[in-house]
Amino acid sequence: MKPVKTLWCLSIATSLEAEDAVAELAGSLLGCAAAAYYNLELRSSLVSVYRERPVPASLTAKIAAGLQKIKRCGLDVGPAKITVARVKREDWAESWKKHFPPFSVGRALLVKPSWSRRRPAKKQSVVILDPGLSFGTGRHPTTAFCLAEVVRRRKVIPPQSFLDIGTGSGILAIAAVKLGYQPVHAFDFDPAAVRVARDNARANTVSGRLKIWSGDAVKLPLKPARRFDLVCANLISNLLIAQRRRIAAQVNPGGILVLAGILRGEFPLVAKAFAGLGWKFVRGKSVKEWRSGAFRLSAMSAK
Repeated sequence: MKPVKTLWCLSIATSLEAEDAVAELAGSLLGCAAAAYYNLELRSSLVSVYRERPVPASLTAKIAAGLQKIKRCGLDVGPAKITVARVKREDWAESWKKHFPPFSVGRALLVKPSWSRRRPAKKQSVVILDPGLSFGTGRHPTTAFCLAEVVRRRKVIPPQSFLDIGTGSGILAIAAVKLGYQPVHAFDFDPAAVRVARDNARANTVSGRLKIWSGDAVKLPLKPARRFDLVCANLISNLLIAQRRRIAAQVNPGGILVLAGILRGEFPLVAKAFAGLGWKFVRGKSVKEWRSGAFRLSAMSAK
């Protein structure tokens, strides 16, 4: 018997909250094990099942009905979008790696997955980050802007401090350590993100130089014991606006505050809210529907 050359992949976009229930639903109906991947940057999960036989419409209908049942049980199923794609068996195991090639951030930093053989340029620091539980590999426009600012703002002397609010995969904090920032602190509200960030820190051998904890922006002190030279807050606009005083309080006088995770249409509201506290927009970038910016406290406000 000739081996089957084609596989069918059924995927369901859902939430972390419903990930286990959706994986169990899909796996039981399709008779195959389900794999789940959590995208820390987009805060969403993708549950996928691969099988050798086509997926009939009757099965997708049963999955759709099962998703509604899960929703009625009180779980947030997220977009609950079902897609079916045909893939070649010989490409299945390795082709996904093509979507995660290494990339440089200026001349100072190289971000690459562990299987990449690319060597860094002279004096280029390396961050190794694999997709999997976390897809926070730095390619999302908001994370890419933050990475660029971490590189741009680095000075050789003296060492600068760095705080990552909403660290996700930990890529920004790990990059900061590799570039010589100290101390480097990072936190996230999502326990899954904290676990992944700590795993990534260990994989990059920087655990001893990086403090990662589970925390909430709404509980940041207005008069912190420590302030930081560079602060990145990659959060949704509503949270940035609501907690602007707490977030801004973490920045050293003369320091830089990077705000990201903002939809283009909402950016003016965020910029206006921080301008009300004396923060001046100094640099920004828009990519598709996203816009990010760097801010500095005006001289008058800093006095």
